[in-house]
Amino acid sequence: MSRLEAGTVVQLFEAREVPFGYFLTDGEEDVLLHHTEVPDNFDPQEEQTVFLYQDHEGRLAATLTIPEVRKGHFGWVEVVEVKENLGVFIHIGLKKDILVSKDDLPELFRLWPAKGDKLYCSLKTDKKNRLFGKLAVEDDIRRLAKFADKNLFNKNVKGTVYRLLLEGSNIITEEGYLGFIHHSERTREPRLGQLVEGRVIGVKEDGSINLSLLPRAHEAIDEDAERIYSYLISRGGNMPYGDKSQSEDIKGRFQMSKGSFKRALGKLMKERKVVQKDGWTHLADHEKE
Repeated sequence: MSRLEAGTVVQLFEAREVPFGYFLTDGEEDVLLHHTEVPDNFDPQEEQTVFLYQDHEGRLAATLTIPEVRKGHFGWVEVVEVKENLGVFIHIGLKKDILVSKDDLPELFRLWPAKGDKLYCSLKTDKKNRLFGKLAVEDDIRRLAKFADKNLFNKNVKGTVYRLLLEGSNIITEEGYLGFIHHSERTREPRLGQLVEGRVIGVKEDGSINLSLLPRAHEAIDEDAERIYSYLISRGGNMPYGDKSQSEDIKGRFQMSKGSFKRALGKLMKERKVVQKDGWTHLADHEKE
């Protein structure tokens, strides 16, 4: 069995120079340091600290670039490519990107990380010594955790989703706080690796936090009011909806409850942007005309 394993850092010596680089050795096994990986100040007489990986031909190769992410060492990495039949590729600082197998990703493709998302990973090898990304588990993430203070309540924080559960999503914030988003506190389930921004709705005794991705009441009203106002403009300033309209009609047209609709409509009326007449709503300027 080979003593040299992909994903590890080892010290090797020059065995021989070849036209396409140097073969380095541990005394029993040789591995190629390709000329594209050789810096100008390279001294073949010195012991070399190298990282081992597979090149594009699948052969064990060496690089003098030592990535933070390797076997037994975790770090944040960016997703650079998504292939539904394989998984997602992450960039760890090498010329070759590393695959996180689809077997280690959510069952639903829509919940897979997208390009630009971040994952907390180390590396692993299979029985054929092929190198793969290894997603962090809960214990790995907890080593990064910081204790959240009570004064965080109602503050907005940003964090990366690192675990998907039936009842919600786990995130770790940019500050290092562990957070949980219950499924009732979001309109859409975020992807693994997605950066989200939410409001702290609870700080627990263990120093973790509960988050909501739903807007605050006044923010929701502003958003709903904008939606109604835009719809009015698209219809030439008039619409057959008002505070007496049926709930199912409002839900079907605006994707909001009747209560939300009435609050938003009330805001627009208070601002004298709209008026109601005979069950219709009109832009105020249009009505004057």
